Amino acid sequence: MPVVTLAALPLAASLPLGALAVLVACGVYDVSRNRPHDAAVLRRYFTGNGILTWLLSPLNTLLDLMSLPYVNKGIYTIDDLPKGHQEEIRRLIDAAHSEDLVGKLEARAEKAKRSMVFFKWYGANVETFADIPAFHEKYRYIKTIGVSCFNKRQSTSKHFGPLRATLRVLYNVNDIRDDTAYIDVGDVRNVWRDSKLFIFDDTLMHRSVNETDQARYCLFVDILRPSLLTGPMSAAVSATRVLLRGVNYLFYKNWEVIQK
Repeated sequence: MPVVTLAALPLAASLPLGALAVLVACGVYDVSRNRPHDAAVLRRYFTGNGILTWLLSPLNTLLDLMSLPYVNKGIYTIDDLPKGHQEEIRRLIDAAHSEDLVGKLEARAEKAKRSMVFFKWYGANVETFADIPAFHEKYRYIKTIGVSCFNKRQSTSKHFGPLRATLRVLYNVNDIRDDTAYIDVGDVRNVWRDSKLFIFDDTLMHRSVNETDQARYCLFVDILRPSLLTGPMSAAVSATRVLLRGVNYLFYKNWEVIQK
């Protein structure tokens, strides 16, 4: 059982009855958003690697309410987002190609099974070995800019992201030759050969797979959720950066994070 689970279960059990009831109710709402509805999802969410998402479910429920009238769709197309969000995403994609992103990263990234390079993390710029000025520019909605590289035949387990102040934007930069590189979000599969851009709520259970014989490079972007309360949403992201500063390694313990 994961260390986070062992620490969190006693914490949940020690809560006052009223607080525990809120936590359970929010957790039921939260996990019900996943597809399919089966025992494996429930077990993973409440007692496996989803337990941190469960503990944060009251906050995530509040973020859902703060986002209204923009209802959380779970999985998005770029046209579902406001114009400002669309413009920033397209600007980032253009920069990835014009700056030869893969060429600048591959010598370092392909030495690892799975690697991550961050240029911006929850709103703050990160120094790294690759010089791509556009990734360090100030954006209103984009908060995290990274690149995830899966070497050939590498995959993640099914897992849940922690917070819903942002949406996850993935863009597969290099061309994939077959359909065995993909991301599953619940019962939806996006194959990178067929669709390079995928946007989703990463607190839903998901899994990334690369069973091809080539490396797969994806822009790894967090963009602020559409909301009439942009200021409070942005503040939530900044607070997340401060709170996770010392423990972000927990989320990338199975990755090689390359910065310098």
